[in-house]
Amino acid sequence: MNFEESKYFINRELSWIEFNKRVLQEAYDKNYPLLERLKFLAISASNLDEFFMVRVASITDLVEAGFAGQDASGLTPREQLEQIAVHIHKFVKKQYNCLIKSIIPAFKKKEIIFAGYDKMDERQKEYLHKRFEELIYPVLTPLAVDQSRPFPLLANKSLNLAVRLKGTEEERFALVQVPSVLPRIIEVPSENGKRIFIFLEDIIIEHIGFMFSGYKVEAVCPFCITRNADLDIDEEDAQDLLKEIEESVARRKWGAPVRLEIIRGSDIETKQFLIRMLEISEAETYEVPVYLDLTAWMQLMSVEGFEHLKDTPLSSPIPQDFWGKEDIFSAIREKDCLVHHPYESFDCVTDFIRQASTDPDVLAIKQTLYRVSGNSPIVKSLITAAEHGKQVTVLVELKARFDETKNINWAKMLEKAGCHVVYGLVGLKIHCKAALVIRREEEGIRRYVHMGTGNYNDQTAKLYTDIGIFTCRDSFGADISALFNFLTGYSMVPTWKKIETAPFSLRLFFDRMIENEIEQVKQGGKGRIIAKMNSLADKEIINMLYKASAAGVEIVLIVRGICCLRSGISGLSENIVVISIVGKFLEHSRIYYFENGGQPKIYLSSADLMTRNLDRRVEIAFPVEQERLKRRLIEILKISMEDTVKVRIQRKDGTYAKIDKRGKPQVQSQMVFYEKAKKAVEQLQGQAFDQID
Repeated sequence: MNFEESKYFINRELSWIEFNKRVLQEAYDKNYPLLERLKFLAISASNLDEFFMVRVASITDLVEAGFAGQDASGLTPREQLEQIAVHIHKFVKKQYNCLIKSIIPAFKKKEIIFAGYDKMDERQKEYLHKRFEELIYPVLTPLAVDQSRPFPLLANKSLNLAVRLKGTEEERFALVQVPSVLPRIIEVPSENGKRIFIFLEDIIIEHIGFMFSGYKVEAVCPFCITRNADLDIDEEDAQDLLKEIEESVARRKWGAPVRLEIIRGSDIETKQFLIRMLEISEAETYEVPVYLDLTAWMQLMSVEGFEHLKDTPLSSPIPQDFWGKEDIFSAIREKDCLVHHPYESFDCVTDFIRQASTDPDVLAIKQTLYRVSGNSPIVKSLITAAEHGKQVTVLVELKARFDETKNINWAKMLEKAGCHVVYGLVGLKIHCKAALVIRREEEGIRRYVHMGTGNYNDQTAKLYTDIGIFTCRDSFGADISALFNFLTGYSMVPTWKKIETAPFSLRLFFDRMIENEIEQVKQGGKGRIIAKMNSLADKEIINMLYKASAAGVEIVLIVRGICCLRSGISGLSENIVVISIVGKFLEHSRIYYFENGGQPKIYLSSADLMTRNLDRRVEIAFPVEQERLKRRLIEILKISMEDTVKVRIQRKDGTYAKIDKRGKPQVQSQMVFYEKAKKAVEQLQGQAFDQID
């Protein structure tokens, strides 16, 4: 069988759309509080925005460049755009069905009303008129479009109003930007316990004539444009990478339009005017029934009095491996420590750097930073460490998409404080997650290491599921030291003692481990692979998995997002099961399990099985060798595979379906992990009390 036939591969973009459908399904789940459902709807919209700004934009560039090559699934760029448009138009319809037919009626039952201007009583209209005059009108700027005043360059994702006017002469067009500095959703005074809201653009439309005295307003068309926001950086010729990225980020607002969103039923002349001015096609134009930009609904998450419509925040307990330990270094010396976020608190990671920053015995700290929070305690600790005279080296990845500006600002602050800041490598993103603390102790110099599957971001650590390991074993200390030396200086790629790295050895490592499972089957044994990741798209790895399946290796793939592999095909992938878990938390951990003839090998990694991770990023994979920790990871995989509530299983055509729950226990893996983390600490507390007694 030819594993490389295009019919055996799912197009990456269409697979991503399937993932976003799973996100949208959560918005329909009435087991969530209402605002949590609305949040999933907004997330699906935010995901879609980024998809257009990056993926659709890059494919459009290929079409305009005349590239007609096929991807692994056999589609040319033009064919991909055509199929994307068909699927996304259907998806947007489902989004608005969810909003209009499910979520807004649910709000109405709770006497929370979203209404247009015409539904307001006279007192409310008077309030809105006064608000318009005092607060809104002063920040509005009408922009005429004529021979002397060309169509303006509107910012990416800005909400605007196109106005068709009739004067004494010919018809004219003008634009008014809906100011982003004002709240999009505005509460209106009401009685009888009701909460009534109106959208900012509805207020502006009602008063639009104030800005065009002497003209008759024939039509008003709200619209939003999405632009190409992928950075175009010539790293080879850039004299100053930081400056080049700063300039590229500034240009991001003004990339070529890739999507036009307007309200359905808008004035046809105004619509055609926008299509003509933006040089966009009908296929790239998306008409929606109401309320452009569904991400705006996230504003309701911060409205006072809506706390009962949200989930009660889960308080992450102290990780069981750090319970009762005030000195983080003594805890790590005692044993390797595994932490599972957000079910266990991320504080141990921030404490690791914080304690190191002021510890007189700590000589140096080295750390990679890919995405950090806006008020990062880790960055503050690194600055404190430098101020205390420690040698601090930080690898800040400036090319972390949509976090470039934040990372540039942090990099400048770190440099100003005296840290050595490295901005990454030409042609490679530094995506690995590692921190190294070098400490002077009685026995000599000891190296403490943290390696993880997720970013050093204290905010996303509350929402993303990730796993980290703390160790002071010499082999890992030597590897991570060598990794930092390679990234910051000039040296040959080391021979690793424990870890595997991309783009150097990680691809070969996965090939070797899969081949080993095939060999186990050939020798009459059992071959088994369980891989948990965010995305699977690399063609060579998929071919290896097909080869393993055809040889009889049992494979379970727990893939949150993109999966270009087709499961369940006779003779090819009949031994492969693909499942996806989408729930309250974003599944982000990467765990790779290989049966290895009954002596399982388990690796954690920063890398997904995508070509970019294996060939164009600096990544690490590291083994978990202590039996106690291996059992915990095996249990995490087992519980994930037993999920019956938030799991979907891939079908042969690449779509996903919820499993048949009949006769099966209700297992929601994320909640199981949270309960187990709480119970583990409760047991430790109980043991401590018993000792006191």
